[in-house]
Amino acid sequence: MDRGEALKLVKKNVKNKNLVKHMLATEAVMRAFGAHFGEDVETWGLAGLLHDVDYDKTANDFARHGFLSAEILEPLGVDDTVLHAIKAHPGHIAAETRMAKALYAVDPLTGLIVAAALIHPDRKLASIDTRFVLNRFKEKLFAKGANREQIKACDALGMTLEEFVELSLSAMQGINKELGL
Repeated sequence: MDRGEALKLVKKNVKNKNLVKHMLATEAVMRAFGAHFGEDVETWGLAGLLHDVDYDKTANDFARHGFLSAEILEPLGVDDTVLHAIKAHPGHIAAETRMAKALYAVDPLTGLIVAAALIHPDRKLASIDTRFVLNRFKEKLFAKGANREQIKACDALGMTLEEFVELSLSAMQGINKELGL
């Protein structure tokens, strides 16, 4: 599956525009981590783009989230490493690969970064920096849905939280127009 096919599938299955933007942000960040680790950028990007493709169908059945995505994607020839990462990102199974570990930690971080941008006076990703995001990270009541423990799992990638946030923010700033930020 190439990116164009993946994007069509996302738009067919996900009706919430903000969720689609989250998936685009996750794709951008995963592509950046693929490049950082010398991995296949396209494959890592697909994991990010497709990770919530089942969300509309599993919003009220979290135990199936990720597994239904894999059921949808496997017959379409999506790589097994991508399927594993998608099944692992909600925490239902162990993240055993570098890609899965990255997706697990990236997923909530993109939401935290968006929330941080939205509280800045001009509501732009370009106006925030790593320190700004890390300060918001420390505020327990800020963006409560962004699981801090899950984000801190970036240490399994051999990265500090600061390095992880910096690379993620930079990737999202690179697609700021698509994200409307």
